[in-house]
Amino acid sequence: MKLERDAHPLNVNSLTPRQIVQELDRYVIGQREAKRMVAIALRNRWRRQQLPPELRDEVMPKNIIMIGPTGVGKTEIARRLAKLAEAPFIKVEASKFTEVGYVGRDVESIIRDLTEAAVGLVKARHLEEVRQKAEQLGEERLLDLLLPSQKSSMGFAADDPDGTPSPAAESLEATRSKLRLQLREGKLDHRLVEVEVKERGLPVGIISGPGGMEELENNLRDMLGGMFPGKKKKRTMKVPDALKHLTQEEAQRIIDMDEVVREAVTKVEQTGIVFLDEIDKIAGRERSAGPDVSREGVQRDLLPIVEGSTVNTKYGPVHTDHILFIAAGAFHVAKPSDLIPELQGRFPIRVELDALTKDDFVKILTEPRGSLMRQYQSLLATEGVTLEFTPDGLEEIAATALQVNDQTENIGARRLFTVMERLLEQVSFDGAEAADRHVVIDAAYVKDRLQGVVKDQDLSRYIL
Repeated sequence: MKLERDAHPLNVNSLTPRQIVQELDRYVIGQREAKRMVAIALRNRWRRQQLPPELRDEVMPKNIIMIGPTGVGKTEIARRLAKLAEAPFIKVEASKFTEVGYVGRDVESIIRDLTEAAVGLVKARHLEEVRQKAEQLGEERLLDLLLPSQKSSMGFAADDPDGTPSPAAESLEATRSKLRLQLREGKLDHRLVEVEVKERGLPVGIISGPGGMEELENNLRDMLGGMFPGKKKKRTMKVPDALKHLTQEEAQRIIDMDEVVREAVTKVEQTGIVFLDEIDKIAGRERSAGPDVSREGVQRDLLPIVEGSTVNTKYGPVHTDHILFIAAGAFHVAKPSDLIPELQGRFPIRVELDALTKDDFVKILTEPRGSLMRQYQSLLATEGVTLEFTPDGLEEIAATALQVNDQTENIGARRLFTVMERLLEQVSFDGAEAADRHVVIDAAYVKDRLQGVVKDQDLSRYIL
């Protein structure tokens, strides 16, 4: 379906905020308030699309600041929300930007990167839509390479004057059909074939140096690419690789890139989500004689983008008025009120995320899709080793992770990765050579493997 500039590309029209929260619960444990806020923000986008055009443009997104320690799910909530909404998404760290005029990335690159992500998202969907047709065309091109079709063969006309196929043409078609069958059955996978590969003929190393110059070089490559026609060279590859290459070429030829770009820009403007992490790192308002490169200057550069402006990208101008910005930070030292008042006003919704408890750790280990417990069970099952986690074993793992977080740096749920890796180090090392193919991870096993680590004061020496 083609999207007009004011069309709504979201695919979650039927989901209520409650259902959105339920979807997020499958991946992120706890943090109900944060989930409620992002669910309302997502639903409000759909509500906005139902308004008359004259009122629709007046409704601005309610940007959110998430406040909480690291590892409690801030990034995951935003990432899963974007995936659920099939919306362009980008995560950036505020601390890597500098004020305009200094070496480093400028804040407008956020929108350029988001647009690039949207083009990739839309292009992938268009490629999937034409995949079947592209596979057929790629197969025909490969058969042409394996058995070149000719209008005349061995000096005979391909067709008789009355239009009926000549014996030579019938023989060629029969051979081609046989080859097609062998190709589909995989009987030609061992054969090699020469394929023409097009190379981009732009000189390498136009610009080099630190400070974001790679972005300028990439833009120059895209802009000047047409002035340096790519050379074609023949490369020998196996039949499956050749089929994949030819299919990709045909798919690229079929899709309309102008339509892809138009749809991508619309998705960015109407449904784009920017996750601005570590915003607390630029929250200080220092008073110094010289210009402030990394804090207040960056805030003032962010302000026009957050409140609505036009950013020029290689795909054309992108309006940021209706992009949803979700900022996040631990705010251990700074406070949200340390942001400049203008920027504070553009983030009207503030949500505090809770530190994770022992019960949360147990749920994180077991409940989400792709939980850590299932990951390790599946990994070791590939070598015939069965891991069985008992309830008291999971409780002990959670208690250990919580204790280590309390005694050292609190890194939230990420601590479970390091604890689990340490716990299963020996089992993972033995793997296929293990005599015991069934390992029970109970409380006694966990204490035995982690007791020495927990007692040691310098825990980071062992776990991190």
